Amino acid sequence: MPIAKGGPYGAHGPFPTEGVVVRSDAEARQAVETARRERRPLPVLGLLGGDLYRTLGGSQQPGSASGGEDRLRSDGGVTFAVDLGEVLVDGRLHLFVAHLVARSWLWTRAFVAMNAQWLGTWNLGPRAHPGDALLDTYDVHLRVSQLLPVRARLHHGAHLPHPGIKEQRTAATQVDLDSPLTIRVDGQAVGRGRRLAVRVEADALTVVV
Repeated sequence: MPIAKGGPYGAHGPFPTEGVVVRSDAEARQAVETARRERRPLPVLGLLGGDLYRTLGGSQQPGSASGGEDRLRSDGGVTFAVDLGEVLVDGRLHLFVAHLVARSWLWTRAFVAMNAQWLGTWNLGPRAHPGDALLDTYDVHLRVSQLLPVRARLHHGAHLPHPGIKEQRTAATQVDLDSPLTIRVDGQAVGRGRRLAVRVEADALTVVV
């Protein structure tokens, strides 16, 4: 069930013994895609790193993940129901837990779908929430002269609104990129594509932080 505005999110409880511990968004995606490919229920994921982990309150301090697995398996872990992103790239299906990025080399043309708030050090989706049954999408058309001012604001999430960035919060959308761009899901390149169909699967995944 999508979260209610201002309502509680997350519950304390230990990580299940059959859960899968992951240290990045890419590892989380791999665990999810493997389960889907084998037609198994999605495993509960214990997050020790990545942008979804940070969005859910995970510490980014150096060495913070040390001993993290012990914490997950204690009463100190917090369990969340989170959404799962899906993208059909020219007919090929990929899943993502944190973000989808299709972009040119300089970011003058891009399309981004955020389930998490963070993309590395960039607060790229300042209003994105992994439990609201929506993806925050950004259809980007920027001139080269606009790149530096936008990048300077990304660390603080102050790059929006911007006339060159069309923002939409949606459960599903389609986009034609005009020409093929490199596609990355959870930081991993999966090829190039032009036509994207994106949707969210609400509350599809349980994670512990």
